[in-house]
Amino acid sequence: MSTADYQRPPKLYRYSERQWLERALTLGEFRLRPPVESLQINHLHNPSRTSPQMLTLSLSCAADDALFGEFANSDCCLVINDPENFGERIHRAAQRLLPSWTGIDGAISYGQPNPLGAAFTKNQRNSVQKEWMFAWRPTQPTMSLRPIVIQIGNIEAIAELQSKKN
Repeated sequence: MSTADYQRPPKLYRYSERQWLERALTLGEFRLRPPVESLQINHLHNPSRTSPQMLTLSLSCAADDALFGEFANSDCCLVINDPENFGERIHRAAQRLLPSWTGIDGAISYGQPNPLGAAFTKNQRNSVQKEWMFAWRPTQPTMSLRPIVIQIGNIEAIAELQSKKN
């Protein structure tokens, strides 16, 4: 990864069903989940690898109509026009619910190890997704990880919805 990969991209994109993205836009509602639950990571097909103890939120750095097909039932895209503001709000909200956890975000590497760890490394065949991932790791090992929903408040000033073109 180059140094530029540690700077947030100029825009972030979340492809999903409109009903969930409307909640994200108006309430700032986002679901953090363990990597094994993530649709993107289940393509690794490496049963010998244990999943890192993390909760994650993955978005794309690409505005690409083909990505609607990559994410099940996607009919809308949440465009984050201010990733810096968004990232700071996401980390603050996660810190309130997960006070003893450490947060990080960065670009996913495809087909090669990522300096941020295994959770930030994915198979080359997923490279079309061009992901940026927010991740939180407990400072003490935990027995089980469950998805949580965080709310960062209305983000209409920094984001917009775009419908899938037919």
